Amino acid sequence: MINDHTIIAKIQEALNQIRPYLEADGGDVSFIELSDEFVAKVQLHGACRDCNMSIMTLKAGIEESIKRAVPEVKSVEAISQQHVQPVAQ
Repeated sequence: MINDHTIIAKIQEALNQIRPYLEADGGDVSFIELSDEFVAKVQLHGACRDCNMSIMTLKAGIEESIKRAVPEVKSVEAISQQHVQPVAQ
């Protein structure tokens, strides 16, 4: 797991830029971790978790926003709702 605070801050900022659009539809997203393979793991909340457009939101919205901020990120994956602690913002 990558713990570079600069990279994580850029990912958090990218999520903060897209968050108002998610919240407008009753959803949200939390950053969980960045793997050693530069795969960002996020957790979708609220309406985003159950929406049939969540894959489109993940790939076309969240992933593109993160990749623009941190080009090293290879992909973004949504993880299931488990007992996962999001990274502090």
